[in-house]
Amino acid sequence: MLAKRIIPCLDVRNGMVVKGINFEGIKEVGDPVECAVAYDRQGADEICFLDITATHEGRKTMADVVRRTAKKVFVPLTVGGGVRTVEDYRDILRAGADKVSVNSAAIRDPELIRQVAAKFGSQCVVVAVDAKRRPDGGWGVFINGGRIDTGLDVLEWVCRCEQLGAGEILLTSMDADGTKQGFDLPLTDAVCRAVKIPVIASGGCGKLSDFSEVFEKTGADAALAASLFHYRELTVGQVKDHLQKSGIPVRK
Repeated sequence: MLAKRIIPCLDVRNGMVVKGINFEGIKEVGDPVECAVAYDRQGADEICFLDITATHEGRKTMADVVRRTAKKVFVPLTVGGGVRTVEDYRDILRAGADKVSVNSAAIRDPELIRQVAAKFGSQCVVVAVDAKRRPDGGWGVFINGGRIDTGLDVLEWVCRCEQLGAGEILLTSMDADGTKQGFDLPLTDAVCRAVKIPVIASGGCGKLSDFSEVFEKTGADAALAASLFHYRELTVGQVKDHLQKSGIPVRK
């Protein structure tokens, strides 16, 4: 079994890491480079930046953040938020990102996945999927924080993303997100079975056992968390120690 990855996620607005609940009461809490360095020292396998400004100016600011971070941090950097074109991809990669995450733009124009995979390689193409359970028991793909139903079926969409050249799926359960009741295991397991590319589980993590459970009960390759690390409820090191004791391989 390959080593499982632990990925802290940082929300960035106007060049600063922010915290908030459902984008309300957002407060600046620190410099993203300093936060990334701290997570690097804790043993993070990758660091994910999410540009919640998602405007042209926001992307310029994010490119600067990535440039400064890449000089001090040597784990892979993934950047998402507001990426709409091949040029956006190029600018973020040139700044020092290893991967770029795309969500809404890929839904509007799936060919974008094929274009960026052909130009930069599948290994740097991450498709973020926000999933929500439907009344019929399946899952739909949603955007705008779960407010807009795209009409796409999650399993069909991730398979199409793989065929178009995506190298990884960042899967967030809208049902589990923020609950701290654990990752959405049925959703994660179904997506992992549907594709052969790596799947990052996101949404719902609240305690150490949630990390081991998602790796023991699904084929997830990585687990992503934000507030759990930001509020220092757990460190990356504590998570890895727990996983190692549970017999799950991690990079130490």
